[in-house]
Amino acid sequence: MPKIKTHKGAQKRFKISGSGKLMRRKQMSSHLRLKKPKRVRRKFSEMFAMNPSDDKRIKRVLPYGTGKR
Repeated sequence: MPKIKTHKGAQKRFKISGSGKLMRRKQMSSHLRLKKPKRVRRKFSEMFAMNPSDDKRIKRVLPYGTGKR
């Protein structure tokens, strides 16, 4: 059985937590940050759990996971 290729764009954007949840970062965090409040800027560094309705679609392109080993 051949190996399944990982989608490299998804690998960079999503991580799998220790409990198996898909985690993502917030959008709009790359530029124009100085005009945003400090509270909002702090939230950009956090990882958030994805909506469970998207799990099947994302896990298909991440066949081996991207969490810590």
